[in-house]
Amino acid sequence: MSEKNLPQSNKHPIPSTMMAVVTTGNGGYDKLEYKRVPLPQLCTGEVLLKVLAAGMNNTEINTRVGWYSKSVISSTEVLSETQTKSLGNKSDGGWNKTTPFPIIQGTDCCGEVVAFGSDGYEHLVGSRVLVRACIRSAGFQSLDNIWMASDFDGAFAEYVKVPISEIFPVICDWTDAELATIPCAYGTAENMLHRSGCKSGDHVVITGASGGVGSATIQLAKRRGARVTAITSIAKIDAVRSVGADKVITNTNNLLAANGDGFFDIAVDNVAGEGFPKILQLLKRGGVYVSSGAIAGPTVSLDLRDMYLKDITMIGTTAWDEPIFQHLISYIEKGEIRPLLVKTFPLCDIVLAQKAFLKKEHVEKFALLPGH
Repeated sequence: MSEKNLPQSNKHPIPSTMMAVVTTGNGGYDKLEYKRVPLPQLCTGEVLLKVLAAGMNNTEINTRVGWYSKSVISSTEVLSETQTKSLGNKSDGGWNKTTPFPIIQGTDCCGEVVAFGSDGYEHLVGSRVLVRACIRSAGFQSLDNIWMASDFDGAFAEYVKVPISEIFPVICDWTDAELATIPCAYGTAENMLHRSGCKSGDHVVITGASGGVGSATIQLAKRRGARVTAITSIAKIDAVRSVGADKVITNTNNLLAANGDGFFDIAVDNVAGEGFPKILQLLKRGGVYVSSGAIAGPTVSLDLRDMYLKDITMIGTTAWDEPIFQHLISYIEKGEIRPLLVKTFPLCDIVLAQKAFLKKEHVEKFALLPGH
C-alpha cells in the first residue's frame, strides 16, 4: 500500500511505514521491540486509524508472559516478575490458545479515521473514534470472539487497521488519552454487570476495586443505581472511595463475622485466588457471581455447597454482548462516567510504562502516545 493509493487524512499525510512496539514472543521486557514496520494493508471492510492514544491493561502483560496457559497457576504479578526469555512460547498462552507472534499489542485505542478499504465511508475520515476490541466473529448469536492485540495487531503503533464494524465515533471534550482508558476495562465491566442483571437497589461487592476493571465497575454499577462495597488495599481506600464506592473494606473477614452468609446480590470478582471461597459465602441466596479475570491466581478452592445450596449463578465473561459498546459511548457523551487517567508515556517508553503499571500504585490508568 503506497501513499498515493490511500485517501489523505484532513490533518495528517499517510506514510508507507510506521513505528510500533512488536511483541516477539512469550517472555520478559526483551520481547518488546520498538521499531519501524510496514503500514497495515487494507482489505475490503477494513478501516485505517491513526492511533491518537493507546490505553494499558493487564491483558497485554498477561499475553506477553503467557499467563493464559493452563500450565500457569500463579498470580499475574508473580509471573510477570519471574518470566524470562528462556521459557519459550506457550502454545496455549493466548486468549484463543496460540498468540500469533510476532504481534503488535494494544487493546485500547482512541484513533482518527484516515482511510477505508471500501467506498462509501469517506465522510468519516477525520472522525475521532474508539475501537471495540472484542469482535464477535460469528455474529452475536455465537459466543465465538477474537480480540484486537491478542488475535491480530493492535494499537501499540502509529496506525492500526480494524474492521469497519468495530469503530464508534465519539463526541466529547475528553482528551485522546482519557478516551483510550475506556474500551477494555469499561467494556469488560459493563459486560459483567449486563450479564449479571445488575439493577437499581442491588448490593454489589467488587474485588480488586483499585484496578482498571474494578474502578470501572464501581462507576458503572453506581450509574445503574446499585449500592457498592469495594475491596482494596489500605493504601487505596480513599482513592477507591473517590471513584464512588459506598463502602470500602480491605478484606472480607469482618463482613463475614458481622453479617454471616448472604450479604450481597452480586459479586464482581476479578481477583479469585485464595479469597474466592469467602466471596461465595457473602452472596445471598439466588445471588450472582461474575468474573472476567483472576489476577491473584486462576486455581481456586470451591466448596460446591456454597454454590448449590444457595442457588448461586456463576457467570464467566469474555465475549462482549451487542449493546455493551454502544452503552459506553452513550455514557461518555452524556457525562455519566468520568475518565481515570493518571499518566501518559511515549510509545517508545513502553517498558518503563509497564514497569510503572505493575507497581499498582494508582487507581487511575496509564496511556501510551505514539509519535511522542
